[in-house]
Amino acid sequence: MSHPQPSPDRILQIGLGFEASKTLLSAVETGVFTELAKGPADAATLRERLGLHERAARDFFDALVALGLLHRDGGVYRNTEETDAFLDRAKPAYGHVGSLLEMANSRLFGIWNHLTEVLRTGLPKDESADGDQDTYEALYADPARLKQFLASMTGISHAANCRIARQVPWADYKTVADMGTAQGDLAVQILLANPHLTGVGFDLPASAPVFEEYVAEHDLGRRLSFLGGDFFADAFPPADVFTFGHILHNWDLEKKKLLLRKAWEALPPGGAVIVYDTLIDDDRSENAFALMMSLTMRAVTDGGFGYTEAECTAWMKEAGFGRVWSEHLTGPDSMVVGIKE
Repeated sequence: MSHPQPSPDRILQIGLGFEASKTLLSAVETGVFTELAKGPADAATLRERLGLHERAARDFFDALVALGLLHRDGGVYRNTEETDAFLDRAKPAYGHVGSLLEMANSRLFGIWNHLTEVLRTGLPKDESADGDQDTYEALYADPARLKQFLASMTGISHAANCRIARQVPWADYKTVADMGTAQGDLAVQILLANPHLTGVGFDLPASAPVFEEYVAEHDLGRRLSFLGGDFFADAFPPADVFTFGHILHNWDLEKKKLLLRKAWEALPPGGAVIVYDTLIDDDRSENAFALMMSLTMRAVTDGGFGYTEAECTAWMKEAGFGRVWSEHLTGPDSMVVGIKE
């Protein structure tokens, strides 16, 4: 019995996947979907509205059609239902998707081009690579870049944030402190869904204006405040619950453990810590997205890396948490919860 010959199709699809990715990212950057949300257009009109050269424009638009990101009827282009909903800058959902893609285009795409160098040297290739600042000092030093980064953190976290706001038994608690809060979306979603709670968002001082603007947009200024500081050096604010959303993967093992230990020490009996990330499956063979996220952390931080639920559980128990369990949230994200008993 003859065996089917192996095909290179999957290898080539993965190897050339950057072409489809950059086509989408350039479409977001040039505003294709925002322009078409104003009204369908033929190639010449759309090219003129976007300020693109005629040489590559038609191939660009038709590639977006072939990728399922645009429709074309009788030579007239229009958005798909998904791109109209999530990639039009005038719509609220753009902040949860488009802002993440903007950051991927302006920051991550170039960093990933240096992955081989990262693998060979073990050194990051982010904004801190050519200076004396660490990863976050360099990132937070530029206000425009910082605002884009903090908005992108909302984009990658928003679905999980909404799930946590409803999945955790918040009726058992009165106060929450979101550590490494970025724009503040996790705390915002928790407080919107649980009117009895008050909260604090803790992050480096430079993020205060972005946080406060986002909180004001959701009319939570009386219940949610900002506290600037360094959570490695400074005391944690008093709270019944500490949340770390897409935070622990930024740091080396020693710092991961330090944050969990500081949370345990600051919590009252019965208090909780909630950690969520794109957790790697315990066998490290299935969740490719989480493993590539861990590679991103290797490339953009000095010591960060992804981890499994089993590893996080062990760190929490080592920190002192008596009861620990994990729950899936949405997509590749899961949370690990620890209770101080």
